[in-house]
Amino acid sequence: MTTTEIKPGTGTTPTASTVRLNFAQAAPKVFRAVVGLDAAARESLDPALVELVQIRSSHLNHCAYCLHMHTTDARKAGESEERLHMVAVWQEAAHFFTEKEQAALALTDAVTRVADAGVPDAVYERAAAHFDERELAGLLALILTINTWNRIALATAKRAGTDGR
Repeated sequence: MTTTEIKPGTGTTPTASTVRLNFAQAAPKVFRAVVGLDAAARESLDPALVELVQIRSSHLNHCAYCLHMHTTDARKAGESEERLHMVAVWQEAAHFFTEKEQAALALTDAVTRVADAGVPDAVYERAAAHFDERELAGLLALILTINTWNRIALATAKRAGTDGR
């Protein structure tokens, strides 16, 4: 196996010749557990909202693999190009999103960047005002799951566009 040393903050990314493990094959029980968490998290949520959250987290984590996957899925589900382009700057383009979507995106930002400032009460309360407890738990689980998928994809150097979508 060829490896590439990646120094934090250097912008160095794995090369096309870098071979990393296939996570699903190497840890099938863990992989299936994450798939199960992902499926359970989605149960109480609108599918369009699910994609917006996954896209936003993938933006924040710089995960091209997941960003490609979820923007493709969102398009197939009927999401507009205009809104897809605005997810990255949703705060400045809030009028493209419902109050509920804005609350979900704000919570996505806070949970994804939890090490920066925790999850502020105002952000949590905004989300709680738009989601019942079951939905809010599903939303939190979804955010946790997409962050896990982002980290798996980044750590194993998954390449955008190679998932068959």
